[in-house]
Amino acid sequence: MISWKNLDTLDAYQELAKVTSVNLVESMTGEKGAERVKKYSVSMAGGLTYNYAAKQIDDEVLAVLAKLADEAQLTEKFEALYNGEVINTGEKRRVLHHLTRGQLGEAVVVEGVDKRTFYAEQQRKYTELANKVHAGEIVNAAGEKFTTVVQIGIGGSDLGPRAMYLALENWAKKNNTLKMEAKFISNVDPDDAAAVLDSIDVAHSIFVLVSKSGTTLETLTNESFVKDALAKAGLDASKHMVAVTSETSPLAKSDDYLAAFFMDDYIGGRYSSTSAVGGVILSLAFGPEVFEEFLAGAAAEDILSKNKNMLENPAMLDALIGVYERNVLGYPSTAVLPYSQALSRFPAHLQQLDMESNGKSVNRFGETVDYPTGPVIFGEPGTNGQHSFYQLLHQGTNIVPLQFVGFKNNQMGVDVVIQDSTSQQKLCANVAAQIVAFACGKEDENPNKRFEGGRPSSIIIGDQLTPASLGALLSHFENKVMFQGFVWNVNSFDQEGVQLGKVLAKRVLAHETDGALKMYSELLDI
Repeated sequence: MISWKNLDTLDAYQELAKVTSVNLVESMTGEKGAERVKKYSVSMAGGLTYNYAAKQIDDEVLAVLAKLADEAQLTEKFEALYNGEVINTGEKRRVLHHLTRGQLGEAVVVEGVDKRTFYAEQQRKYTELANKVHAGEIVNAAGEKFTTVVQIGIGGSDLGPRAMYLALENWAKKNNTLKMEAKFISNVDPDDAAAVLDSIDVAHSIFVLVSKSGTTLETLTNESFVKDALAKAGLDASKHMVAVTSETSPLAKSDDYLAAFFMDDYIGGRYSSTSAVGGVILSLAFGPEVFEEFLAGAAAEDILSKNKNMLENPAMLDALIGVYERNVLGYPSTAVLPYSQALSRFPAHLQQLDMESNGKSVNRFGETVDYPTGPVIFGEPGTNGQHSFYQLLHQGTNIVPLQFVGFKNNQMGVDVVIQDSTSQQKLCANVAAQIVAFACGKEDENPNKRFEGGRPSSIIIGDQLTPASLGALLSHFENKVMFQGFVWNVNSFDQEGVQLGKVLAKRVLAHETDGALKMYSELLDI
């Protein structure tokens, strides 16, 4: 039987607090470090490897973390989730995003509907749409093919799909699978929509409106912006737009759209990239076959996350090391550092995924917790970050755990040799150098040039960023966040913290304000 307990009531947590932490400078120097790199590594799906040699762990720490995983019933809670139990207690909902890419356990039937079949049917529908658009069976008023797809959405309807598109855009160009250019409109700032519309030929563009409720203020505002642009161009908006929404929303059966594809309340926005939210635009941009490879990578990583052996379950292992860093070592933030320009927006997606999920101060029962929960997540790709915030990471007063992501080969297959090495070799050399530099530091008589080291990091490394490896990477972090939420006993699947500002904004627009809200409204001349 599953028991939901706060972290500080678990015996393994009390034991973990008493374990002697690892001296990284000593452990990662010389042959000791080389042995650790070989030892502390686990295979992921999609040809990826999670290496945690430069984390402040050893066999003793790992043994206690394994006890914590068992006592917190992480495997059992994941099983309950994918078998359809009501895990989102705040909203009294199931959590079913895993079913968008495969069946992990028993069939989940809700009101007579098999949810895996439902999600697969939506995928079949938007696959058919994409194939017809690419074949010229669905065309604009002039009988010409659509060449651009534009997603209108905000939050999880934008961050995940945008990050996934950018991650595969160059790969698709190289492999001749880029079918349509994709653009995204998210910010209610009119400059966002105006800039996108100014950069495209609206007559040859198809728009994907994404709103689960069909009432999201920012999204509907941008939809009106787009419809106005289409009308000014003499175009019928209903022939240029499709909707991704719930079956009960006002968009579901509207004649304003070429087609509607459905999601439901069991898939949170930040977990929706493998649903129709990501599926429609990615299938139109790259072709349904590429999206299928992406789903397969995620599904394969999900299967690894079922493993009860923590050392063979990369997402669970990563999650528990993160809990150790947050709750025992006291590190308040984590930097995500992809050494791949294709992952330029992946840290932004993880910011929402992690901080919207586990940025909670009450447990699943609404009781205040007495320990830190989700860390602050930030990041920037590659060597750009080295010339930005790495100064603080190396010599700042706070220790910030680091999560590197790297690939041995680039996507475009184009490189140049300068000073006896290629650009890709230089990129990989920078990753390796940074991991060791953060861990080992450097002595110097000049305090300004002294690096204390002892700064922990891990790396997810692969051969190349492909649809399958991207899917595995996405699943890894989704499941990591889930496992950490289980350990902290918080509900990782609601987001009440994003609602208050929306409510107050509506009051401002309705001129129903007083006090400070009234003064700020007047200051902004609203």
